[in-house]
Amino acid sequence: MTNKYLAAVAALTVAGVLAACTQGGDAAPPAAGTSRAVAKCDPRLDTAFKAWARAGFSGSIAISTGGKFDCRAAYGSANDDSKTPNTTGTVFSIGSITKAVTAATVFGLAEDGKLGLGDRAGDLLPGLTGPVRKVTIRQLLLHTGGLKGSHGEDHQPLSRKAALKAISRLELAFRPGSGYAYSNAGYTLLALIIEQVSGATYRQYTASEMLRMPGGRVAGGFWDGRPAPSGPRATGYLEDGQAGESGDFAGPHWALDGNGALAMTAGDLAAWTRALFTGRLVSAESVEAISKPGHDLGDGQSETPGWVAFDASRYGKPFLMSAGGGGQVGHDAVVAWIPGEQRVITIVSNEPKVSAADLLKKVGPALIAGKPLPTPRPPVDAGSDPAAAAAGKYVLPSDGSFDVTSAGQRITISATGTDAATALFPPSGGFTAADFRAHEKRVRALLAGESREGREERASLEDAFGPLRRVALGGTVFQGGDVRTYVTLTTRAKAVTGWYSLNEVGGISAAEVPTKPPALTLVPAGRDRYLPDDPAGTGPDVTVKFRDGRLTVSGPGGTTVAERSD
Repeated sequence: MTNKYLAAVAALTVAGVLAACTQGGDAAPPAAGTSRAVAKCDPRLDTAFKAWARAGFSGSIAISTGGKFDCRAAYGSANDDSKTPNTTGTVFSIGSITKAVTAATVFGLAEDGKLGLGDRAGDLLPGLTGPVRKVTIRQLLLHTGGLKGSHGEDHQPLSRKAALKAISRLELAFRPGSGYAYSNAGYTLLALIIEQVSGATYRQYTASEMLRMPGGRVAGGFWDGRPAPSGPRATGYLEDGQAGESGDFAGPHWALDGNGALAMTAGDLAAWTRALFTGRLVSAESVEAISKPGHDLGDGQSETPGWVAFDASRYGKPFLMSAGGGGQVGHDAVVAWIPGEQRVITIVSNEPKVSAADLLKKVGPALIAGKPLPTPRPPVDAGSDPAAAAAGKYVLPSDGSFDVTSAGQRITISATGTDAATALFPPSGGFTAADFRAHEKRVRALLAGESREGREERASLEDAFGPLRRVALGGTVFQGGDVRTYVTLTTRAKAVTGWYSLNEVGGISAAEVPTKPPALTLVPAGRDRYLPDDPAGTGPDVTVKFRDGRLTVSGPGGTTVAERSD
């Protein structure tokens, strides 16, 4: 599933990035599929970005001011097997940024008198039943309708009829308008309404009415199915190194339509964003409504339709941000609009080691301060290969353990059990130990069947693996943009490992069952020490040592020692 964690991470750095590039370039991006890899940034920035590309960033960057591109560049590989480079014409999935397009389409229909923002969903969509029918369009746009749970898996076939039925069955976590719960299902419901009131299919209407730029060019299309964007595609890579969904899923696509299905080049996303906020796609009144802070998220942030607004108190100037990633495609994307300067920044990536959000988080403070951009820490030359000698199993006094494997000078440590996972993955990503405990409480309630979604999830697990005899928590980590609580599901025949990522009201945002235990790759740091292979420094803050048959993990919470058992 798509997720929203990237928005909070990437927003820390946008203002500084936008101030750093030199002006120039063309008013429109190159036609997809015709451009070559270029780097039209200030040479000092390009040098730094190339260093980050060597460290693992792979993707494309497009920054414009007043409609002219200040910086347009591509780095890394669009496909590791074929050694095809990313170019400025390479297409990427934009994930949850799709919601910004869906929201704009809703405003266009409102201008045409086809719907009103105060209309209830059930009054516009025949066949919608259950408590969701009372939620208004405005509440769906702002994630304040209270929808709890998921309506389908990203790349599993889901028809329009089945999506409508699944959304009708969703519970409400609170009275509509009285709280906040980010909902992919809510934006698919908006897509169903778009289809109903427009008289065309959601996809046809979106492409013809909201992706069509002034001048007639269409900015992008759908990652899976049609209409598709023209141009070569970047292969996305997941945390385990496997290639993500390539865009050949036949559908039907209603699990992602409306909430995460679109794809564009970085340049097209920048051009579309400017067209939206300068009134070329919707009216000036709609632009004002889209830009106006809606639900207060705290810390100077507010939800707006399809975006998050940041006021000037936090970063010196107001801006809007939308972000997407964390799904099965293996891409991350972020876009920001700075209205006072008519600036747009987009960064898209297709490798997990240094994602678009990671890059922003790392270089942003230096850009804001006018200092040279930080570059990745160079690897330590360990000389001989101590990693191979460290491989093996290490056990804790509790039931936890670490399994260590090596490849060259790198080691990978898998953590089994709560104590091991907590030691190797202390809270990070802006989350605290209290946040992790609250998440574990929600996972425990879900798998105990305390909600309809929980009962349905438990029934699905039992269909797949047999009657559940026990559910044990296995630790919580922040990884891949998700807060994940690992669980061990014990049946009569076997034990199954999985993880769940839930939102604030206990609905499933993402999950993977079965899966492997959480794992961390580390590189030598000298004197028997290893640090996470994490150039951007966004992962866990731990140091690992091997000495005298012991594995020692040191982090913010203290030191954990495991003894070698083999």
